[in-house]
Amino acid sequence: MRKSKIYKILGVLILLAILGGGIWYWQLPTRHKAIAKSFLFEKLGIVNPIWKVENKSETYKMISPEFYIDGIYKSMEGPKASNYVQLSQDSTLLWLTGFHVKAIDNKQFQPISNDFVCHTNVDFNDVKYYSSFHLNKRIGKQYPRLTSLSHGMENFSFPAGYGVPMKGNEFLYVTTQSLNHNLPDANFWMRHEVDINYSREKNLKPLMSRTAFIMLPFNESNPYKSPLDPGTNQCIPVETKNHTYDDGKGNKLSGHWVIPVGKNTYRSSVNNQLGIQDSLRLHAAAIHVHPFATKISLYDKTERKAIFSSKIVNHTGKIGLTSIDPFSSVEGIWLYKNHDYEIVLDVDNTTQISQDMMGSMFLFFYDKELDNLLQKQH
Repeated sequence: MRKSKIYKILGVLILLAILGGGIWYWQLPTRHKAIAKSFLFEKLGIVNPIWKVENKSETYKMISPEFYIDGIYKSMEGPKASNYVQLSQDSTLLWLTGFHVKAIDNKQFQPISNDFVCHTNVDFNDVKYYSSFHLNKRIGKQYPRLTSLSHGMENFSFPAGYGVPMKGNEFLYVTTQSLNHNLPDANFWMRHEVDINYSREKNLKPLMSRTAFIMLPFNESNPYKSPLDPGTNQCIPVETKNHTYDDGKGNKLSGHWVIPVGKNTYRSSVNNQLGIQDSLRLHAAAIHVHPFATKISLYDKTERKAIFSSKIVNHTGKIGLTSIDPFSSVEGIWLYKNHDYEIVLDVDNTTQISQDMMGSMFLFFYDKELDNLLQKQH
């Protein structure tokens, strides 16, 4: 076979591969397109995947790799990056006291609009964390996410005198994701700066995290069909592969759902997520919601009153969240095993199309058991 014919065949094969790759790419959801582009940029050397890290004055500061913003990225869709965090090289007990994230420009690292911050998740290794405090019975009880910052709540600190203890040489796993609701013609690079505050003080009170979030039932056989009766609290899930749960009776629930135009209220029991054995004292809560949420409450159905409510302010004239009220209390509020609790979320979709929604709380309770263990070690 002549070389010219071989080259023609290779050329056709390469062309078909490019065409097939293009078809595959354009069929991907936006979230997966962002992952594919980020992978390609890293492999081509366009993006350096190494985070810039600085650890001094009890603040661990890290700057993410570049994110390429080239169109609309709704919640959970934008380019993202992850990094392991080790606050010290030894097992000295440290106290996590606050978390912060902001969007910055790619070159000078100066702040830009936080409309480009979707969320920053802080995860931990629950096996190592709990075993280091001899609390092995807690391992695997819930997803090991300590907290999350998100659009509208980019800063979160515990009340004075409280923190989450951890050995300095244990690892946290931080993932930060970008966002763009309003600029369809965007074409720029940016980064996130993530700060973790910690303390070496020895007289703080320990907090433990419990994650609670709204889960709504949907029609598993026809998930994307609107419920016949809106009063049933059923939903249309955004997708069924992620954020789908089982209620223990074989029924499917979604934690990421579609909201129609207008005002609606969603509610979901969180008794199982709280897992209260006797009583717990709540001291802080970080909130995660999407645009068009207007208020979220932790509600005591037994007492028929809100434990706390967070007001949510949306942007005017564009999509986004201006602020989310955190909950923080030095005195704390008691929650009891024999009470029923739920999360109640009010939304107002002011656009002309359906939008997506989530409603989550990272609740921090005084950890009496861990406090007793730490006191014995002193």
